[in-house]
Amino acid sequence: MTTTTPTTTSAVAALVRWYDEIQAALRHVGASHRATGFHPAFELPAPTDAVVGFLGAGELSFDRLGEVAGRELTLLDLTRNPGTRTTKTMASLVMVARAVRQIQATGEPIMIVTPSSANKATALRDAVLRAYRHGLVTPDQLQIVTVVPGIAREKLWSSALSEAPLSGRNPMCVYHSDVPSDVKTIADQAVGTAAPLLRDRHGINVWYSLNLDNYRPADTVRAFAERDLLPTRPGSRRVHAHSVSSAYGLLGHHLGRVLDGGDAGPGYFLVQHLATPDMVLSLYHGSADPANLPAYTYDPKSFLYRQDTDPHFPAATYDPAENLEPTFYTRSPVTSAEMNSIIAAQGGGGIVVSLYECLERYPQIRQMLSGTSIQLPADPRKLREWSLVMALTGVVNACERGLIEADEVVVHGSGSYGTDDYRAIPADRLTTVDDAAALHEVLLAAGEAAWAR
Repeated sequence: MTTTTPTTTSAVAALVRWYDEIQAALRHVGASHRATGFHPAFELPAPTDAVVGFLGAGELSFDRLGEVAGRELTLLDLTRNPGTRTTKTMASLVMVARAVRQIQATGEPIMIVTPSSANKATALRDAVLRAYRHGLVTPDQLQIVTVVPGIAREKLWSSALSEAPLSGRNPMCVYHSDVPSDVKTIADQAVGTAAPLLRDRHGINVWYSLNLDNYRPADTVRAFAERDLLPTRPGSRRVHAHSVSSAYGLLGHHLGRVLDGGDAGPGYFLVQHLATPDMVLSLYHGSADPANLPAYTYDPKSFLYRQDTDPHFPAATYDPAENLEPTFYTRSPVTSAEMNSIIAAQGGGGIVVSLYECLERYPQIRQMLSGTSIQLPADPRKLREWSLVMALTGVVNACERGLIEADEVVVHGSGSYGTDDYRAIPADRLTTVDDAAALHEVLLAAGEAAWAR
């Protein structure tokens, strides 16, 4: 049985309120950072009025969602920035703030380069634009080049960076491949060849920002917010649930708990989809080998594929190989082993959901969220970011299947937006690249555009 009595809490400018703790987390991570290539120092700029205004977009809130099968559900809403509607805002603002401080300290320009399944690209572009608008840097000092898989094209948000005169310095690239995560490979290769040339020709430092260490410090704010705004009741067991590809957010929360010197941490519960169930497979089988997936059988009565051998996987699906949410595109993430160890020590688990299950739960989830700042469209066909619906579907299914051993579940609302929330970047504002060599040329052209001013 499910009861829903949503209560909305006041939003908190998290990166401002816990500025000192985030700075400490940056220094902790930076002390052991070993990535090759350029990166700005793990330091935030001084909290001037302009910096505080810039960081102010990093809001969060906690919202009570009621009970499901005797477990109390609370939403950690990380989607409050209207420029992105995803949790990627937090890390993006911190990364761009680091770039700002580096530029102010050295006078040298920076080009951020990142592959993305869509949301990281949107959030970093939004953060760069905010840095311009708050007068922290100029477009000649800071620019960004992003590359996403073709399957994600409709998820890309238009902004002033998509229009002249900023678009030439900040191109959004699209790479078509049968393996969406190949964008990481070509981006890494292109940076390897273009970065030395951009440094020699124009003095531009190229920052390939796709690294866990660039995300964990900002995500520690979730633990500090929990400590101050939602402390665990004495004797209560708590689990944090999150739709994941690599679980950067949960690892950041765990780091925040460690740095805070808290007691034994909560459990962590992973939610994935059938296209990339690798972390759940690794958790229960020790590897991401797809041979460990349950076998699905077509049911001619319901016209669905079904299985009843493993409750951690969808009981029914339209297609056992469906790609429900292209945001989650990472195969065999390097973070699996660390997450497995944390769950083994602290409890938790994981589940995989299908589109059929999400649609079946959609009216219920829409009602659960009705008292929060997140308003799902009445027509699910308008939804473009399924992360939160996936997470809540997974949690409700897991509670009803007895897979969550906890009194409280905190669901991390990492992303939710529909067609009415943004305008997609028009096709003629996107740059198609066929390989790393093509992306190399885009990087050089973007650097030339900034240098030419």
